[in-house]
Amino acid sequence: MFPQLFHLGQFALPTYGVMAALGLMAGLWVVVRGARQQGLDPEKAWNLGLVAILSALLGAKLLMIATEWDTYHDWHAIFSMEFLQAAGVFYGGLLAAIAACTWYMRRHRMPVLRTCDVFAPGIALGHAFGRLGCFAAGCCYGKPTHLPWGATFTNPISLAPLNVRLHPTQIYEFLVEIANFIVLSWLLKRKQFEGQVIGAYLFLYGVARFFLEFLRDDPGRGSVFGGALSTTQLISIFLVLAGGALWLRRRQLQPTEAATTA
Repeated sequence: MFPQLFHLGQFALPTYGVMAALGLMAGLWVVVRGARQQGLDPEKAWNLGLVAILSALLGAKLLMIATEWDTYHDWHAIFSMEFLQAAGVFYGGLLAAIAACTWYMRRHRMPVLRTCDVFAPGIALGHAFGRLGCFAAGCCYGKPTHLPWGATFTNPISLAPLNVRLHPTQIYEFLVEIANFIVLSWLLKRKQFEGQVIGAYLFLYGVARFFLEFLRDDPGRGSVFGGALSTTQLISIFLVLAGGALWLRRRQLQPTEAATTA
């Protein structure tokens, strides 16, 4: 794989950073377009997107430090190339972004569920790009496999074990998120209640990530219940429950403008 796109003296451009940046731009474009469709202020949606990005980057790295404390308790390790190349723990970014964005939406009086619906497809698309970056860097790798589509990492600066055929879990998740993006974009135009799209995202991604975790072999996700589940799987369960709760409460949630005028 190609953890770095090119070298210029001592400077190296990491592929993960480029893919993450492309994902952020693509995701923000989708969000702004969706905001116009749903009657939200595009400028506020853009600013909210920036808040989400910054808080997600911070949260992903902080949870990575917390779950791999034996490795990253030393500040030298935190500023190492390995740490900077790593994607961090996605759920740390997701939870931090949810907290920061909730604060921003309430402060600027944005309808929370409708705004979350607008952001759901953009989150899925941006995350898909990020997983391609993970594949290039070799982080978030899978368990050894004999399947013909297994990936073998040979670059010495890759974060994955070298010369071993592994499940390409990064590609699995990329495909999941592209499918989520297509479904959520379709649903956003046809939703029947506020919170329907974000609820679908939480449920779909939570289920997919729970089962994908069984194929992951990289450290950094922690464990609970004596190692029976990873911390990520526990968070996945809560996401599924939250998404399901939004759908079960659909009759109590504020109807969309289209439903109101129908």
